[in-house]
Amino acid sequence: LIDKSKKVAHSVRADTSIKNARNRARKHGAETLDAVTKALCIPLRDCVKGYKTELRRLHPFEKVVADLTARARQKKDGLTLLDVLDEMNEARKELLLAGKDWTAKAKNAETAREAAEYMAEGEERLYELFRELAAGPVENIIALQKALRTTPAVRLDTPAVVLVGAPNVGKSSIVRAISSATPEVSNYPFTTRGMTLGHVEVFWEDQSTTAAAVIPQIGGKRSKWDKDANADGILKNYAFSQLCQIMDSPGLLVRPDMERNEMEALTLAAMQHLPTAVMYVMDLSGGAGDKCSSVEDQLQLRKEVRARFPRRPWIDVVSKVDLGVVDGARETLEEILEGTPYLDVSIKEGT
Repeated sequence: LIDKSKKVAHSVRADTSIKNARNRARKHGAETLDAVTKALCIPLRDCVKGYKTELRRLHPFEKVVADLTARARQKKDGLTLLDVLDEMNEARKELLLAGKDWTAKAKNAETAREAAEYMAEGEERLYELFRELAAGPVENIIALQKALRTTPAVRLDTPAVVLVGAPNVGKSSIVRAISSATPEVSNYPFTTRGMTLGHVEVFWEDQSTTAAAVIPQIGGKRSKWDKDANADGILKNYAFSQLCQIMDSPGLLVRPDMERNEMEALTLAAMQHLPTAVMYVMDLSGGAGDKCSSVEDQLQLRKEVRARFPRRPWIDVVSKVDLGVVDGARETLEEILEGTPYLDVSIKEGT
């Protein structure tokens, strides 16, 4: 911004139609300082106004992601997004006042030399003030913007199935196994934990019911969503198809919301704000590898999450069945499900 302001200052030309040297220098100095002030202040104003406007327009899920990203920045430097925007706005006000003062000095200078000196001194002082007051908030906003750009591109208007469960129960493996292409593993800016995002194309033979959906297999692999699908003779066998997202969510723990970390909040936000069905994944082998993923905790978590989202389309999956099931776990699960069917899955055995 400073470099751009310097170019603006150099582009201001003295009015040669004014014959009086003092008046010409006065006008040139005042116009130059006014141009520098605007070049420094307007981008700050637009940034503050733009962020506050866009935050109100964000989709609820995007708003949660932005909030969690800003919260991570707050933990790092103690500043919230609103704090940074307020600092930027205050810096703009100080620059604007200083610019007006220096412009007035140049405009009322006693001599042409004095007007030129005020112009040079005022311009340099405005740059120093910008570095002192605005550079920090601008750098913070740039860092936040870069972090937000790294967030996974979840399509907000596309149906999704989100895999939910405790840590280390096999959610990512299931996503990789059922996706029609290689899933993307993207890191959110507030954690090193990645989210696996895959896709599957679902086909309908007719429009009578959504329950009649099928996922055809071609040569042992599920079909890909691409322009050649019709040429391969896939689409012509079905009335229509729909691309669905398959999301592996970060693990949840059995604890109150106020104790949850950013990634747990992201999982809950996906279920709350995205058009998702829920696949609740459990590892009842007793070998989840995490003390927070005990069979008892997984079953308790299932009850809590289901009670929280009772209207979501839902399917329960017991993963890693090739490793066995601890004594009594299946009976407890069936008691919780009250006769609702569930799936046994083994990625290792392909079943």
